[in-house]
Amino acid sequence: MAQLTEEPARELGIRIISPDRPGISGSSLKHDRKLADWPHIVERLLDHLDIGEFRMLAISGGAPYAYATAAAMPDRLRAIAIVCGAIPMTELEDARGLLPLYRWMLALYRSRPQLLRRLFCAARPILALRPPVRLRPLLLKMLMLRPCDAESLRDAAAFEAIFESQRRAWRGSAEGVMADAQIYAQTWGFSLEDVRGPVRLWHGTQDRAFSVRLAEEVAKRLPNCKARFIENAGHYSLPIRYMREILSDLISL
Repeated sequence: MAQLTEEPARELGIRIISPDRPGISGSSLKHDRKLADWPHIVERLLDHLDIGEFRMLAISGGAPYAYATAAAMPDRLRAIAIVCGAIPMTELEDARGLLPLYRWMLALYRSRPQLLRRLFCAARPILALRPPVRLRPLLLKMLMLRPCDAESLRDAAAFEAIFESQRRAWRGSAEGVMADAQIYAQTWGFSLEDVRGPVRLWHGTQDRAFSVRLAEEVAKRLPNCKARFIENAGHYSLPIRYMREILSDLISL
């Protein structure tokens, strides 16, 4: 989804660095990787680029990685912005706030992980394809999106920005995507209360992936969090419509 930042970042004079996680797209696969590995990767990248302090933007599944980095690098990471962020799923007492597909995958991972792996491998050839433009309206209907998300994704540039990142992930390997998915089903290795730096949490009231109720619970646990819950915005429409405002607020910290 880094493409969503291109135009507003240029207008605001922001340098965006968007590394692929291990095993995603062309990045080398690392077996049995943990969430705790990510801050070390970020640190090496920053040192290589001769960057001192920085801020981090995380959309959807990037949220755990931003939280982990904030907890591990408080002296270097000035602030994070979490947009429609994933939540610590192992701590859920009631999973009804998750997208049904996520609930199904989480249950399958716990009961029949090898079957889930085979399903990932079977899905890869399809999910790595770029659908023809004429089929996009049908795809949007099949996804059963909130009206606000469907409306935002009718824009061709927004559609490409959202779905190209997913296609790139699957083009690498099913194993890389599976390794990434496993991290969401595992304990993070730290608590949200350990993230003491500034957090800007943005979440749509119409988010189907992670309900606004779950986002509110996360916000309450973060010691230094300012949350904005946007009416009539969903998992896709929020970053599409509000990226300039999100980035402008982040660089003010």
